[in-house]
Amino acid sequence: MSDTPADQLGSPYDGGVPKPPRQVLADSVYEAIKAMVMDHEIQPGARVGIEALARTLDVSPTPVREALARLESEDLVTKRSLAGYRATELLTPQGLEELFEMRLLLEPRAAALAAANADEAQLDRIESFVEEMRERPGSGETYVLYSEFAATDQRFHEAITAAAGRPLLAEAVSRLHSHLHIFRLSSLPSAGPLTLAEHDRILRAILRRNADRAAEAMTEHLRRSLERQRNRPEE
Repeated sequence: MSDTPADQLGSPYDGGVPKPPRQVLADSVYEAIKAMVMDHEIQPGARVGIEALARTLDVSPTPVREALARLESEDLVTKRSLAGYRATELLTPQGLEELFEMRLLLEPRAAALAAANADEAQLDRIESFVEEMRERPGSGETYVLYSEFAATDQRFHEAITAAAGRPLLAEAVSRLHSHLHIFRLSSLPSAGPLTLAEHDRILRAILRRNADRAAEAMTEHLRRSLERQRNRPEE
């Protein structure tokens, strides 16, 4: 079976820089399978068949294997010896609480350090993500509708931890994959404007080099985000 032409699966350009057709195909297959997992088209806990996905997407098995390896690194699928891949289970209520417990330990400290240590380029980067989120829909019935908001939300938080100047702290936050797990529960229709307002408060504190206020604003944001998740309507 031959691979689908790249122009059917995605643009060969990213930021104006041409990308090799093979990489375009790999990225497009990855995004397609990721959307299936996020939207539960591939059910949590279900087996993920490489050959079946290749037929569905009309590509060879190679980019499917590559995509699943990337998704495994994000903890969206797991691979077991002789059993292949399965989609990971959704966060349980207890898992959600533990995830935010970890974030509350790590991210307010990161915000305080970013306020103290970020250079001008890092400050510009953090601010740029807030501006990008204003242009992205924060909710929708399918992942493709809110994926850019979710991705930019994640980049905002990761940019703050990167600006903290503590590589181990940044790695710990990144390894939680918190945004993927939370948005996989489905988007919340009213969360976008609230999230933006909370991000604005964090940003202002960091730009003013107010470490205490940055930590407080991040704590407030995470606690409100957790409360929104607790009050999520039942699917």
